[in-house]
Amino acid sequence: MTAAPADLLIDRPAMTDGATLWRLAKDSKTLDLNSSYSYLLWCRDFAGTSAVARGADGEPVGFITGYVRPDRPRTLLVWQVAVDSAHRGHGIAAALLDGLTARLTAERGITEVETTITPGNTASERLFTSFAARHGAQVDREVLFGADLFPDGPHDPEVLYRIGPLTASTPH
Repeated sequence: MTAAPADLLIDRPAMTDGATLWRLAKDSKTLDLNSSYSYLLWCRDFAGTSAVARGADGEPVGFITGYVRPDRPRTLLVWQVAVDSAHRGHGIAAALLDGLTARLTAERGITEVETTITPGNTASERLFTSFAARHGAQVDREVLFGADLFPDGPHDPEVLYRIGPLTASTPH
């Protein structure tokens, strides 16, 4: 992985970014694709707990959607992470995750990050375990949703990664 491009801007998504986020999720070939409508709503209702990476032209080249858990207000749940295929391998996902958690640590006092990862998703496993290492945090794993809970056909289990406590808003 190389450093994120210097002209990369980590920003909050705007409603006008919803269609691009949907396309990035669709093109990822690994994410569960939600309706285009849901990405528009996400960019409206959860922009404060999400982030986009904008290239030199201002267009999103990657995103993270997340929310603060209602019953655990110091926990950010990361819903989806995607980076355009032409921009992968440059540390954009890590820059998004570091930028978002730094912002939410400052604004909301988050101390923990959660996400779910399907077994074999090596890129996501590396992203979140390296994030934990950079932030001096422990990673606990457990199956959150077994394959038998999904009503719409075969689905791999979703393994919960609980990362925390975050000891610093900036990486080590």
